[in-house]
Amino acid sequence: MRTIARRTALVVAALLPLAACTPGDAGDAGGKTKLTIATFGEFGYAPLIAEYEKLHPDITVQNRVTDFDTHHKGLATQLATGRGAADVVAIEEQYMPQYRKAKDKFADLAGYGARELEKQWVPWKWAQGTDGAFVLGLGTDMGSLALCYRRDLFQAAGLPTDREEVAKLMPDWAAYAATAERFTAQTPNVKFADSAGTVYTAMLNQSPENYFSQRDDSFIADRNPSVRSAFFLSGGLAEKGQTAAATTFTQAWNVAIKQGSFATVACPAWMLSQIKEAGGDANRGKWDVTTVPGKSGNQGGSFLTVPKQGAHQKEAYELARWLTAPEQQKKLFLSDGILPSEPAVYEDPEVLAHADPYFGDAPTGRIFAASADQLRPNYRGLRDADVRPEFGRALGRIEERTDTVDQAWTKAVQQAQAALK
Repeated sequence: MRTIARRTALVVAALLPLAACTPGDAGDAGGKTKLTIATFGEFGYAPLIAEYEKLHPDITVQNRVTDFDTHHKGLATQLATGRGAADVVAIEEQYMPQYRKAKDKFADLAGYGARELEKQWVPWKWAQGTDGAFVLGLGTDMGSLALCYRRDLFQAAGLPTDREEVAKLMPDWAAYAATAERFTAQTPNVKFADSAGTVYTAMLNQSPENYFSQRDDSFIADRNPSVRSAFFLSGGLAEKGQTAAATTFTQAWNVAIKQGSFATVACPAWMLSQIKEAGGDANRGKWDVTTVPGKSGNQGGSFLTVPKQGAHQKEAYELARWLTAPEQQKKLFLSDGILPSEPAVYEDPEVLAHADPYFGDAPTGRIFAASADQLRPNYRGLRDADVRPEFGRALGRIEERTDTVDQAWTKAVQQAQAALK
């Protein structure tokens, strides 16, 4: 599964100078060039890789799949030691600022013609993968947000169930919190949201700046009103017992989905497959999809990079270029619901017409494309991965009833500042 909920701190300073370069996998076999591609969770690449091998009979491709933390920790070690990295490596967008500072460990894709492809992506996505003239990675998907909700639970609470009416009911997060009050009053045994952390992340990702200033990368979480308002609204839901304290993609979350323990979750396109898997056939038709409060926001998205230590960098680039081409990105959306970061794809008539029967035939193509069109850049900062977990843990303490919202906020700011020292 593709997960971004669990965060692992990664410090570029730990990426020691490379020893003598060693290919990620020893040797080629049978006269064929062997390429490896490493991803965190399933990217839906298996059929595409089979197709690529048919188109390129002189190449064989192996896909290494590990979980989010193992993948990114492993890459840090591989780059530090100069050996073991795959020929093509996926990097989640939160880590791209750090790896742009370690660009000497990667092939400059501009040297293979990547800059000619720039118009393929939305501008902010392309910018995330570059550092001036240097092109570190080619964008895969993006996580433009919608709101997934349980129609049956909304009906039980006396709330509208039609997706257009639900969108009107909750145009912003203040209205979302007000709806949570109405829901809880009528259905006290069911929670309104999966977790405070999910709500917080969705709100935060609608802000142009989070914990760090785009101007000089200084820490601003303690004085950024967007961070404070997101924390206090989501923490307030937790303090009132309106969240299920089910962190996304944990076993508790899967069980809560299956049992119908909560009614809403801010969902990027790639999350729909996780809801289907957790909910199973018993929950088919109970979920629906509508516009997220605040209209848009991004959660997740990755890049394909080519570590410099590989023996087949040109061939690796060609594989990455092919996998991120609009034709392949369209196939991934139609088969796996993975939303591309390329306007030519998410504006494609077939994509726009796509509906998901599991979610009551919700027009997911149109909903996620509209969200994607309204996305704006979200500056992360070089040490986002060091700071962000502190605020997530603070929200968890509210759900555990060990801290009030005020106490959790104070501790989160202090611990974030300490993590930067």
